[in-house]
Amino acid sequence: MSDALDMGYLAAWEVLEEMSTDLRKKGATVPAKIMSDLKNAKSLINTLVADPSRIDTVQRIEEYLQSLEVYLVSEGECKFGAEYVEKWLEKLNNAGKKPDGEGEDKTRFVVGAPRDRQWIRVQPTDDLPAGKIETLADESNLTFEKQHDGSLLIYGKDDRLKEFVKKITKGMH
Repeated sequence: MSDALDMGYLAAWEVLEEMSTDLRKKGATVPAKIMSDLKNAKSLINTLVADPSRIDTVQRIEEYLQSLEVYLVSEGECKFGAEYVEKWLEKLNNAGKKPDGEGEDKTRFVVGAPRDRQWIRVQPTDDLPAGKIETLADESNLTFEKQHDGSLLIYGKDDRLKEFVKKITKGMH
């Protein structure tokens, strides 16, 4: 099995693609940029399958998947509520697990984040500046680190990270 599959990228991509399809079926508008990001992420996953030594590809896949997750979760909660989002977050959480449910989660490598913690990378925007993201992370008892590209790596316990995602989605709308 390839590294891309081992790390759960393909499984996570499939859940995000399914979520975008579900949102469109339910009448939500999914911007062309999000659809393009989905295609780009899939292309990069295929590239990683062909050449697992490409560390730069891993980082780009992670950035696409995190960006897609933040947008789709935010949009899903705005349009259809917290229960809808919880269902999709559960699917995403399970995407990296072994089919039989045994063993540990298949984790993605992220520099700086402890292996036993969940993480998300958030890109600050005008609507959600870095200072506000840091404050929300603190309030959720999460750790954050500024990345070289200006994004923030937020990590901690799974339930606190889910609380944080809900807070930032509310902060974006």
